[in-house]
Amino acid sequence: MPESQLKKRKTLEANAKAADKAAKEAAAQRKASAEIAFKNAEKYVKEYRDAELDEIKKRREAKDAGNFYVPAEPKLAFVVRIRGIVGVHPKVRKILQLLRLRQIHNGVFVKLNGATINMLRWVEPYIAYGYPNLATVKKLVYKRGYCKFNKQRLPLNDNGVIEEALGKYNIVCMEDLIHEIYTVGPAFKQANNFLWPFKLSSPSGGYTDKLRHYNENGEAGNRGEKIVGLVKKLI
Repeated sequence: MPESQLKKRKTLEANAKAADKAAKEAAAQRKASAEIAFKNAEKYVKEYRDAELDEIKKRREAKDAGNFYVPAEPKLAFVVRIRGIVGVHPKVRKILQLLRLRQIHNGVFVKLNGATINMLRWVEPYIAYGYPNLATVKKLVYKRGYCKFNKQRLPLNDNGVIEEALGKYNIVCMEDLIHEIYTVGPAFKQANNFLWPFKLSSPSGGYTDKLRHYNENGEAGNRGEKIVGLVKKLI
């Protein structure tokens, strides 16, 4: 056999061994990541259950003492743009851009503080927002979640992408990402920026009146915990 063919065979064999080794290492890494994700999911389920039981306990204690229980101020909002911005004030247009609400039916999570609350008030006629529960956050991320990775819009169907992008913040799987968003954790900004703005559908049955506030039987503005109902229509 010619020497060139022998060299080619050795190269092919070496490449095959390297590929096989890389595949085994990747499989082992995926298995380890899956085990970590499962343990984290179990931990979060317990954490959510304990928080819920703690709320119930505080309400009962307040009732028994003849007092009122005032829950903590919400830290997370989900915001959906419901109107166009033709001919509007430049500040409104700029705030919608900062919130990443560039198109109608785009939705984003927003950490609530003094600055963001003022921003939401400025653009209130053009958005609907409220305070999502855990089930709503999960449904949005699992059903309509896309990420921004390497300047591309990719579906959230691989924990490996999440780990590569957010692993340094101890976010390695979908449940970690959901937990960081829902609890507004220390890496909320990075986790939220990793998520592409949600592209939602027109609500089934349409809107009642987009030009009026929700408190006036319209659609715009803050609807509190009832944002859950609107999200169900938009997904």
